Amino acid sequence: MKHSESLKERIVQNLQHFSPLPHTGEDLKRAAVTIVIASHEETASFLLTRRAPRLSAHGGQWALPGGRLDPGETVVEAALRELEEEIGVASHEIEMLGVLDDYPTRSGYLIAPVILWAPMVLSPRLNPNEVASLHYIPLSELDREDGVEFLSIPESDRPVIRINFLENNVHAPTAALIHQFHEVALQGRETRVAHLEQPVWAWK
Repeated sequence: MKHSESLKERIVQNLQHFSPLPHTGEDLKRAAVTIVIASHEETASFLLTRRAPRLSAHGGQWALPGGRLDPGETVVEAALRELEEEIGVASHEIEMLGVLDDYPTRSGYLIAPVILWAPMVLSPRLNPNEVASLHYIPLSELDREDGVEFLSIPESDRPVIRINFLENNVHAPTAALIHQFHEVALQGRETRVAHLEQPVWAWK
């Protein structure tokens, strides 16, 4: 990964100056997702999956690796477990850099994003029951002028966020988490995203 140490140092420094906002999470199920920074063809990227189409909830959608917390688990423990269960990346292959804000979803979850660093080239092994495909998205895609859009919908007075990359687009909650990662970890800006809305089809 080109300039990997300087990139890692910048992310660590930015996260040290950021105070994640917890959420009360009343009546919400706790979940954790991972934002894994990894090298792909010497390009700094993050990992994004397509969920298996057969899944009962949000099948076929873009997602960050992650899932619900098991009883007694911390956010970080759940994130690492889900990462290994979904794409076969074990905890000894990555380093934990920090966490971002809790994000409450319309479907009843409170998601905690955990930022991880892969110091070595990964060899993922996908779980076909959960993941249809794995994609390395270059971090440079998040710097595009048309990378982030905020849309209006009649069902809510909150802006709907959409991220565009590689001729695809992603909506919240995944888009909100990626946007905060870009703003906070990569750019050093104190940007909050809990107010950002999801499209109506993601409310269930």
